[in-house]
Amino acid sequence: MQIRIPRGWEIPDSAATPEHLVMGRRKAFGLGAALAGLAGTAQAQGVPALPAAMRNTRFVPGRDISPERDVTTFNNFYEFGTSKSISREAQRLPQRPWTLKVDGMVETPREFAIDDLLRTMPVEERVYRLRCVEAWSMVVPWTGFPLSALLALVKPLGSARYVAFETAALPAVMPGLRQSWYPWPYVEGCTIAEAANDLSFMVVGAYGKALPPQNGGPIRFHQPWKYGFKAGKSLVKITLTDRRPVSFWERIQPQEYGFWANVNPEVAHPRWSQASERTLGSNARIPTQLFNGYGEFVSDLYSGLQNERLWA
Repeated sequence: MQIRIPRGWEIPDSAATPEHLVMGRRKAFGLGAALAGLAGTAQAQGVPALPAAMRNTRFVPGRDISPERDVTTFNNFYEFGTSKSISREAQRLPQRPWTLKVDGMVETPREFAIDDLLRTMPVEERVYRLRCVEAWSMVVPWTGFPLSALLALVKPLGSARYVAFETAALPAVMPGLRQSWYPWPYVEGCTIAEAANDLSFMVVGAYGKALPPQNGGPIRFHQPWKYGFKAGKSLVKITLTDRRPVSFWERIQPQEYGFWANVNPEVAHPRWSQASERTLGSNARIPTQLFNGYGEFVSDLYSGLQNERLWA
């Protein structure tokens, strides 16, 4: 008998995300005070300002940038709880000191302090779309650097085929870790070819500021052609390997969440359609695009893989 684990965000087939959660109006004064409080927490932790970052205009989102207040207060981060309202709870996650270890099948495994990366990496701003598997989306001006630039420092071996990303697991500040039925820590992964793609981006900021913890600060990963659950937040380790990683949601529900998770409007989630999406900050529901609209950059990665479960 199959045992199915319920998850806090699950929804009826008729709607991928409850509209009142996405579209509900927030009181301006209360929200403004909350955002100011979150910013103050970052300053209190000694998080330095981001270096100046020029916007890379090669990646045009084709949509308006989502309101910062929506992006920073509507978050999936199960380590802090299963609701979308974890932004205050997430402020307990220390942002400094923070190190990122890169190991596995590389010539020179290293451990990087986050501020050293900020000083040495080619930091820029990219405005990317993000499409959640729950059928909502947003557009965010991320600050960061290409994953390929980081991997160049550790020199992957020719035998490395995959890259695994591991999120921090700190029980003292992450109450969601008490839900022991989940396979902590949160792990995600991609192929070495996907990691080398120009779009693969290590994110350290948003809206010109240091990346807040509820959005995966101080450093997260983002591949905008994939569903958002593939983007590991608050990363502590990246491992290069010759074995395909079994990711967090794939381990829990492999019939619903596969390794590839490329956005495809033609392939429904088992419990809802993926043909359209709700956009944060508006009442619009828009058609979803194949590869989230980034096909010109990534479609060649999947030639010859017709027998794979590319979209689930």
